[in-house]
Amino acid sequence: MKRRTFIKSASLAGAATVIGTKALSEGSKVLAGAAPAWQGGPVVLSTWDFGQEVPQAAVEALAKGGSLIDAVESAVMIPEADPKVTSVGYGGYPDREGHVTLDSCIMDGNGNCGSVVFLEHIKHPISVARLVMEKTQHVMLAGDGALQFALEHGFKKENLLTKEAEAAYKEWLKTSKYMPAVIDKSNHDTIGLLAMDGKGAMAGACTTSGMAWKIRGRVGDSPIIGAGLYVDSDVGGATATGLGEAVIKVAGSFLIVELMRNGKSPQEACKIALERIVHKQPHYAADKGFLAGFVAMNKDGEVGAMSYGRGLQYTLHKDGVTRVIAADFLAK
Repeated sequence: MKRRTFIKSASLAGAATVIGTKALSEGSKVLAGAAPAWQGGPVVLSTWDFGQEVPQAAVEALAKGGSLIDAVESAVMIPEADPKVTSVGYGGYPDREGHVTLDSCIMDGNGNCGSVVFLEHIKHPISVARLVMEKTQHVMLAGDGALQFALEHGFKKENLLTKEAEAAYKEWLKTSKYMPAVIDKSNHDTIGLLAMDGKGAMAGACTTSGMAWKIRGRVGDSPIIGAGLYVDSDVGGATATGLGEAVIKVAGSFLIVELMRNGKSPQEACKIALERIVHKQPHYAADKGFLAGFVAMNKDGEVGAMSYGRGLQYTLHKDGVTRVIAADFLAK
């Protein structure tokens, strides 16, 4: 089932689908933020439902002795390479000039991070972001410079515009009046992912092809450390999805981590961040289609997730069980 179809069919916030090896009792439901206490072992938390293989890739990387950075990179590479995902990586819808441009960042729990923005022709921007972190003294590379850096490190230049995405672009041109798409439940698929090992250390990744038909050069929150992603193993981590401009304006992921540092639960912190968005920018609250959301996890394995409007799902792998959970939402 496609993610968009699944979202439309979810009737209750909090309904969970188990896709792991352990089973819940029939008809059981998990409320956002009410997952069982952490029993140790890896925890993987991500936005939306990109399939069981995504958290499983992170768990397997750790089981093989890989680092947390290995884990988050390998996990988000799956939707990056999936042509059916129309706003992450290969298969992503282009900007309004017909070019696919990618944004991505990666961060460990000690503040080490790397990012690429406005990158073209490279299927796995998350891997380029990792190299920026590990091979340079910089945090962010952009555009042609990011592409040159990737090619110098052996990445292959590819055409990322699939036939399906090109057809959708040509159809959009007929009636679009050259305006970007609205970010809502059908245009959101950025993946932000957090992973924690059995000792409480954490890392995260966030990757996207951004808003469909965006103005050329637009960059959202996903590659911006502190907006689309922030991780601190002493406290926890957070990542965002939805309208990136709204998230950037409150430094959303950093805000959530700092709220957790000051004693808020992950669920409380996500709620406060959303409240701040619509308090400072009330025009967002007036837009019935407005979508922005966060997922967060603290160092004790407690998780939270919330969006402004109904529709956000998140995937949680914890204590050997993977669940897809409908998040709570602010605008009742």
